[in-house]
Amino acid sequence: MKPFILSILLSVVAVTGFAQSDKFTAAMQKNLALLDSAKTTQDLTAVSNAFERVGDAEKTQWLPYYYAALAQTSIGWMSPNTEKDQVAEKANALIAKAEAIEKNAEIYTLKNMSATIQMMVDPMSRWQTYGAQAGTALQQAMKLDPNNPRPYYLQGMSIFNTPEQFGGGKAKAKAIFEKAVALYKTETPKPLYPHWGQKEAEGMLAKCN
Repeated sequence: MKPFILSILLSVVAVTGFAQSDKFTAAMQKNLALLDSAKTTQDLTAVSNAFERVGDAEKTQWLPYYYAALAQTSIGWMSPNTEKDQVAEKANALIAKAEAIEKNAEIYTLKNMSATIQMMVDPMSRWQTYGAQAGTALQQAMKLDPNNPRPYYLQGMSIFNTPEQFGGGKAKAKAIFEKAVALYKTETPKPLYPHWGQKEAEGMLAKCN
């Protein structure tokens, strides 16, 4: 009788696990659709909060916190009137939650983006601090996953927007965008995993020609 009871218990656990997984997937897909269609800072704030709630409920999934932070960094770039330090601090708190679960290249791309937002508040006075943090984050991302296209896309953006006299410009950015685009074309992300940036990288490469 005991083996029979044990088998029933194991079946219940398995079914519960599948149900939780399906619920998580459905919530993530819904929020990803909202993220893709977000047009205002209010939209991005709402979807960031929604992702954070999913993360708080799941507790072992880094992706909800990742996307919550990604939405915050998007807010940082969308409006010139945004309090960039405040947005970056919120993003950093979410990044820390994601990193506590898993440390990977995608999370370090967010660290780069958040640091860049803070640097742009006052580039001349903040370059040594936040510029260095942004660069270190990209190098760490590339080290963790050399085939991830997003760090190269972000590196290309940084070099493209850096004056030639300081080591930047179109010519130097072109090779990096070429590498990013090539990596995007071979990327096969898992379901729900990040895959953003390809169209933007292709557009920047066209500007370098």
